Amino acid sequence: MVLSSVEATASGAAAAVDPGLDRCFELPADRLSPNRNLAPITTRLDALGALEVGGCQLSELAHRYGTPLYVLDEATLRATCQAYRQALERFYPGPSLALYASKANSSLAIAALVAAEGLGLDAVSAGELLTALGGGMPPERIVLHGNNKSAEELELAVSSGVTVVVDNWHDIELLAAMVPALGARARLLLRFTPGIECHTHEYIRTGHLDSKFGFDPDQLEAVLRHLAACPWADLDGLHAHIGSQIFELEPHRDLAAVLADALQLARSLGHGCADLNVGGGLGIRYVAGDDPPSIQDWVRTVAEAVVAACSERGLALPRLLCEPGRSLVATAGVTLYTVGSRKEIAGLRTYLSVDGGMSDNPRPITYQSLYTAVLADRPQAEASETVTVAGKHCESGDVLFKDLALPPAASGDVLAVFGTGAYNASMSSNYNRIPRPAAVLVRDGVADLVQRREQPEDLLRYDVLPSRLSPLS
Repeated sequence: MVLSSVEATASGAAAAVDPGLDRCFELPADRLSPNRNLAPITTRLDALGALEVGGCQLSELAHRYGTPLYVLDEATLRATCQAYRQALERFYPGPSLALYASKANSSLAIAALVAAEGLGLDAVSAGELLTALGGGMPPERIVLHGNNKSAEELELAVSSGVTVVVDNWHDIELLAAMVPALGARARLLLRFTPGIECHTHEYIRTGHLDSKFGFDPDQLEAVLRHLAACPWADLDGLHAHIGSQIFELEPHRDLAAVLADALQLARSLGHGCADLNVGGGLGIRYVAGDDPPSIQDWVRTVAEAVVAACSERGLALPRLLCEPGRSLVATAGVTLYTVGSRKEIAGLRTYLSVDGGMSDNPRPITYQSLYTAVLADRPQAEASETVTVAGKHCESGDVLFKDLALPPAASGDVLAVFGTGAYNASMSSNYNRIPRPAAVLVRDGVADLVQRREQPEDLLRYDVLPSRLSPLS
């Protein structure tokens, strides 16, 4: 397996440098997915040995735009989009569409890129839906998810021509009261829990029965019969999802059989149900020990399982939909930090603090997630010390890395953390009233600002101070 030019795992192990930097991201024909690597596919060393992504020197980006800084590699994002599209075309004999799960990272720029690559998009709020539409995503290629959609979100979706994924009876009640007055018919997918467990963090398992998402399987026939009698509803298909950051393939084979049984029932009750949405969940390689399937292997498994399940039941092939999020955008992202203070506790630990942390990447403190990182300007230097990289927030658990092997680092050095394109910006916060970072899109040596950095005064924009509390009163 060919990796980035240098890697340092969260456990502190450093890998040897591959001198063939121009070839370090070439992939064998049977591995179309850049998610086999730890860094964006355009990662290179410049003449001085400093890291570049998209032809842009990372430390120069840090100095120009400030840190923390989200860097997104356009070539990697386009490559993963193409890998999904091409694999679906190759392995599934019927129509298909990959929908980007935009909760992973939602912005106008990403929506525009994904739309340009021919994918659709999955939104879970009015904000994500407006972002998708604003980025040029055609509404017929958008689905709206959510276990507690508001009437306003549903009205926006229906009036925009977006497909609604019905999650519960509350959705149906709101739509029944709304859609006839809009003079339209609602395009629907029906989500249910398939009862499939997989080995992932308990917070991101959504396919087992004890889940807030979707109808229980024993409710399926009742809701299908109800929708068959709703003149405002067009049930286009079914949806189920089993979790996130999954390395196993077998659960996806099991899911195909469960979905095919549901599809057979739905069609027997008069629903056309041309679409079958298997969700997403493919994991990515955050550290050297991770070994996820490639996009091609995942798509092949899902496609073959759906074909077999439909064939066994005598069903015409549906359009196959899937919802990749993390596996599309995670490896395209790098987060840059500037090193600040250093604290050495003799015989115990050395803390190296950076100018970000849990507000721009809550995954380590939330999921105990591991990442790979190097010093942007000295990735080849000997990793002679082990440090704990701490964030700047007033929280003892604000730690990005425990026991990370690095060269000796000083205040002002830039730390580059790989695999941060998913669930970093989208889960960021203003904890401690710290502004959110800027984001840039890099390609062919050009960096475009796609998200402005918040300023401290921006955080006061929505505060309201009652007159009786005003210091001037």
